[in-house]
Amino acid sequence: MIRTARLTLIALAFSVGEGSSAAADGPVDFVRDVRPIFESHCYECHGEKKQKSGLRLDVKSVALKGGDKHGPDIVPGKAAGSPLIHFLTTEDEDELMPPDGPLEKAEIAMLTRWIEQGAVWPDDADLVQLEDRTDHWSFKPLSTRPADPRSLDDFIDAKLKEKGLHRSPPAPPIDWLRRVTFDLTGLPPTPEQVEDFAANPDKEAVVERLLSSPRYGERWAQHWLDVVRYADTHGFEVNTERPNAWPYRDYVIRAFNSDTPYDQFIREQMAGDACGQDAATGFLVTASVLLPGQIGKDEPSKRLARQDSLDEIVTNIGQTFLGLSVGCARCHDHKFDPISTEDYYSMQAFVAGVEYADRDLHTPEAEAARLEAKKLKARLAEIDRRLATFVPLASVGVERPKVNPEKNTDRFQPIATRKLRFQVRATMRDNFREPCIDELEVFNLAGENVALAAADAGVTSSGDIIVANRHDLKYLNDGEYGNSRSWMSNEKGGGWVEVEFAKPETIDRVIWGRDRQGKFKDRLATAYAIQVATGEGGWKTVADSSDRLAYDAKEEANEAFSTKGLSADEVAEAKDLMQQRAPLEKKIATATNQQKAFAGTFRDPDDIHVLNRGDPEQPQSEVVPAVLRSLGSLELKKQTAEQQRRITLADWIARPDNPLTARVMVNRIWQGHFGVGLVETSSDFGRNGVKPTHPELLDWLAAEFIRSGWSVKHLHRAIVLSETYGQASASSSAEAEAIDAGARLLWRFPSRRLEAESIRDSMLAVSGLLDLKMFGRGYDLFDKRGGLSGFKPVEKLTPENQRRMIYAHKVRRETEAVFGAFDCPDAGQSTSRRVESTTPIQALNLFNSPFTLQTSEAFAERVQKESGDNITAQITRAYRLALNRDPTREELPDALPIVQQHGLATLCRALFNSNEFLFVP
Repeated sequence: MIRTARLTLIALAFSVGEGSSAAADGPVDFVRDVRPIFESHCYECHGEKKQKSGLRLDVKSVALKGGDKHGPDIVPGKAAGSPLIHFLTTEDEDELMPPDGPLEKAEIAMLTRWIEQGAVWPDDADLVQLEDRTDHWSFKPLSTRPADPRSLDDFIDAKLKEKGLHRSPPAPPIDWLRRVTFDLTGLPPTPEQVEDFAANPDKEAVVERLLSSPRYGERWAQHWLDVVRYADTHGFEVNTERPNAWPYRDYVIRAFNSDTPYDQFIREQMAGDACGQDAATGFLVTASVLLPGQIGKDEPSKRLARQDSLDEIVTNIGQTFLGLSVGCARCHDHKFDPISTEDYYSMQAFVAGVEYADRDLHTPEAEAARLEAKKLKARLAEIDRRLATFVPLASVGVERPKVNPEKNTDRFQPIATRKLRFQVRATMRDNFREPCIDELEVFNLAGENVALAAADAGVTSSGDIIVANRHDLKYLNDGEYGNSRSWMSNEKGGGWVEVEFAKPETIDRVIWGRDRQGKFKDRLATAYAIQVATGEGGWKTVADSSDRLAYDAKEEANEAFSTKGLSADEVAEAKDLMQQRAPLEKKIATATNQQKAFAGTFRDPDDIHVLNRGDPEQPQSEVVPAVLRSLGSLELKKQTAEQQRRITLADWIARPDNPLTARVMVNRIWQGHFGVGLVETSSDFGRNGVKPTHPELLDWLAAEFIRSGWSVKHLHRAIVLSETYGQASASSSAEAEAIDAGARLLWRFPSRRLEAESIRDSMLAVSGLLDLKMFGRGYDLFDKRGGLSGFKPVEKLTPENQRRMIYAHKVRRETEAVFGAFDCPDAGQSTSRRVESTTPIQALNLFNSPFTLQTSEAFAERVQKESGDNITAQITRAYRLALNRDPTREELPDALPIVQQHGLATLCRALFNSNEFLFVP
């Protein structure tokens, strides 16, 4: 009915129009007849200042293109097919335009006739001109040549002179030493290093020592991981563990320590699989992602999830390397920058073969770990074969141990078969829940687990409950233990699984468990049968639970084998074997963890189309891999192989003549030293970003960066050895404060609070607890490594969690209990620059937390050990360790009664909470 009514209105419009300013059969003049209607009724919402729904009607080129949701809005020669006329004539109040009431019939008639006559719009009729979005400072070539003789300080001084300002005096030597040490390593200098510098104030030697320290890479890798939103969980609602993400973190640390040239650093992260850096491509898949079990089974849901995962990759590439919000063009042309929707999907085509998944590492370390694991597993198999002889055969009249939630061994007479079935007949608690098995292992006479998927065994079941990255049939024989890698039946109190071996095998035992890690005891199969396929097509029971003692959930689980019926010598041998087994399993786990990285897998690329409004169900024209048109013309053929696509994109990003790449990175490095970059919006160099405070200096640094061979350490040297960096931070000029209170022009050094990681690491370092062990699987900050919610902080200090905070297992969207309050990112989104807040919870956490209390005690113990019983000596040593100076004549009398009355640990806690400890001087 609405459609019919609209056509009627359009038809009536022609007759009403006969009394208008133009004859009904005469040509409509855009300037005289159409533009005034647009000016009076449309420009307020669709003009120069505002473009609702992406529609602009004051400029010909964009008006004829149309809005975001229904372009083009004007179809020349087809008024009835033009969305513009639809919105002017519809009877749907939610769609009718203008929203404050319909146009006069004569006006609708005029617009209708104009479109029917071809929508003639003279090129010179626009009253405004579109701004050239490519005419932007960051899209232009570098303005400074590498041979420019000026220094960093020359640029700072020139800008200060414009404002009538000048630099501050040099900072005291120890302030500079603390500043540069924190900046380059994230840790304070030791008292011994302070003494050495006082005796020999060679700044260049200090900088070289700091840049050569392994602590440097740990510090600067954190800046990078903030930007790429690194975490050890997958994010979204389920937020399950991403157990093999850490090799990428370690790669970044190594890359900074070895001063990997930045252009190479880019190439490795885009295509490390092509240059021997497998873990580096973890960059491509750092973002949150929906796992298969979290995606609807319908095809539209799968397509949307795939688009979301590709969008995260494009967004990461754009903001990290180019400083552009390319992802904003997913649904419509970018509102500010010269990035079209076609540009966005062309960029997506470069990475259209990337999947979020683990990949085998092929580094020398990984290959050595693989060989070590093989040897360890062979020894473990020997132990298990011997232990199996102590397990009574099933169904021979010997009472066997109770069912164990962790591990059960069912041994039987050797039998030849191709298939084995595990039939659950009952679960604990009266069959209330669906049974769960974390791993089903079947051994042949050689002690080999022939049920492994890696041994080409296949599995089927009576039915499954699938929970993403936790429960799935494929986990039944993947060789990994624990609830998060288990099979769950879809039948309460029952269900079965079958294993078909790659070839007929003679088997003699089965090992299975509910949760080999011992965390879960529910869903345990308390009654079951193990059957093998016979040659006649039937099944034969070889073991069942009928000869096991009754299960009692209230009792502690029994050992995996019973000593009942064994001789004293056999008991001794069995216990010795069990003692050998535990460390072997730990070594195998360590070696296995070194073999994979969550670094993406690669396949034939998807066909990529421009999607109307970003909707995968509305594909439009197909695109090929191509760079942003405003920055280049590079384009690949559709047939280009997947890896070559990524290599090509990396090469284009890393080109010295790319106007963005060097500028963006040197700005990030500058920000790491001064708290704010020369461009404040360090991941947005587009038109919506903030202009640089010192554009010439930015270009000089970028040119110097390229000239040095893209050396990050070279840039550090240039910055921290400059007089600008070496200024005092104290404000000594009211005039300068009035002109530039935030010190953006750098008339003084802008002091700032340490980041969360540096505060924690420094407390551990000063207290003597810091473990400098590098790399590997992260330690736990919470009682679990992933999940929906309910994360309980680990409050007790252990040898494992006394490592630097960069090695913590990072749970996405879950802030650390104590130091999360200090603006520590949760990896939900990219953090280009940490905001520095001041809140009461920060003081409460840092004064009362178990971490502070324990480190304060350790600090006190260290001081007492190093300085003896003299309280004055203790106070002096504590100040030197925490603040790198002696207490003043005013501080010492204040500290003495505190130590005497409340103990040295109280003073240590106060020092940890002082601004002097917490701020970069």
